[in-house]
Amino acid sequence: MNQVQAQTEPRQEIPVSYKLTPGFGVAKIKRRNLSINECSKSFSGLSAKKNLQLTRAEMQTLGYQVIDMLVEHFESVPNKPVTRKASRAELENRLNQPIPQSGTDPANILQQLQQDVFSNIAHPDHPRYFAFVPGPSNFVSVMADTLASGFNAFAGAWLVGSGPSEIELLTIDWLRQIFKLPDTAGGIFVSGGSIANLTALTTARQIKLNNKIENATVYFSEQTHSSILRALKILGFKPDQIRKLPTDDNFRLSLPHLQQAVIADRAAGKQPFCVVANAGTTNSGAIDPLSELADFCQQEELWLHVDGAYGAAAILSEQGRFLLKGLERVDSLTIDPHKWLFQPYEIGCVLVRDNSWLKETFACQAEYLKDVNRQEEEVNFYNYGIQLTRSFRSLKLWMSLKTFGVEAFREAISWGIGLAELTESLLQNLPDWEVITSAQIGVLTFRYAPAGRSCEYINAINQKIVDDTATEGFALVNTTILKERKVIRMCTINPRTTVEDIRETISRLNKLAKLIDKNYSQQK
Repeated sequence: MNQVQAQTEPRQEIPVSYKLTPGFGVAKIKRRNLSINECSKSFSGLSAKKNLQLTRAEMQTLGYQVIDMLVEHFESVPNKPVTRKASRAELENRLNQPIPQSGTDPANILQQLQQDVFSNIAHPDHPRYFAFVPGPSNFVSVMADTLASGFNAFAGAWLVGSGPSEIELLTIDWLRQIFKLPDTAGGIFVSGGSIANLTALTTARQIKLNNKIENATVYFSEQTHSSILRALKILGFKPDQIRKLPTDDNFRLSLPHLQQAVIADRAAGKQPFCVVANAGTTNSGAIDPLSELADFCQQEELWLHVDGAYGAAAILSEQGRFLLKGLERVDSLTIDPHKWLFQPYEIGCVLVRDNSWLKETFACQAEYLKDVNRQEEEVNFYNYGIQLTRSFRSLKLWMSLKTFGVEAFREAISWGIGLAELTESLLQNLPDWEVITSAQIGVLTFRYAPAGRSCEYINAINQKIVDDTATEGFALVNTTILKERKVIRMCTINPRTTVEDIRETISRLNKLAKLIDKNYSQQK
């Protein structure tokens, strides 16, 4: 009885410390017991901030200062230069310092950020940011990101994140409905289009090839985003397994070239397994013939992946629904809500036709996760993608859709499409300007091409127009190459861009082009 009592009575924990002592040329660790009083004394000299916590008043002060900065940014961004870039040497001089040994007033840190960091960025949310693909963002989603970070919500496992997991399931299903995918479809939120494409192609490799890629071939157009090629390299595909095919006159994947390539590969003993199509290329907004490709892939038993990172969201508009017909037949789809669904970075998404494919591809079990996998109805997103630790990305899209409603998103997308069409009409009425690709889902390309000038001259002058526009700071456009011609590209998807913004940007581009052309001519 006494032995049982002795075993069950709680023991007083004795603090233990370790010290290194030399011996035989190697440090030995000796264990020594400390009394409670000695242990308490050893902590008495630690800073009051040892718990990395601010007081309630300090948190409120810092929080209000941050919110004021953000509100000021949202209100003033149209009046700021679209972009500003400092040199590496200049920023090193301002920011490089030893690791701080003691703390600094957060107000001073915010001031430094304003002066040295946030003053040296491009503003993808600027209404005259027309380069690449803008990130218009919205304030509600910014606050949602603040909440997700503040609550430090874990969205990888139901056991510790049931609420965030349910929001992600619901928001994914909203997207499934928007794209008219079957009830079996599902997906996962990721950082952006690059990881979404990697996730989709990894799934295709598993489902179609059982990861046996040695003889497999994949097909896409020369206009496809570089993230597809990068994903295939990561997945182990060699250059001789990748078919980059020509496009038609409208920069769409050529179905005849695809058919010929697949026939030739089968005849050579290869295993065609995947076609990657575009729902809005970055270069020109081109949309591959989705319905025809779906027919072909079904007939040939090929996986059809569509990269709709920027363009797929256009399906919310009337014009987009017509242009994106066939999107509902894909095996996998990439979309980037941080582009044309107006979310702040980072949030991408991959949808697949059968949600079980993701789990079949990515599920891995570990001993330390036994407690997590006990209920079949509980969805653990770490089994559906690359990440185990996952942030609550879905909150911002869910919260902004709840706040504004999908009709507001539909109108915003239609507005961007209309702005590109307005830009095209303005350019068509100006002498010496040539529209290369007509406005399509918010993107168009064009160039300044005065008669009698060489191709090299026209390429150089268009590059100069873009460079000087960036230096001026009123607007930002970029160049790209289409059929060996350097062209200027504009993407007009920001819902806060006005008609006057477009008119003034085109007017300034025209004046700048005339001035540069005149100066070039005088130099020759």
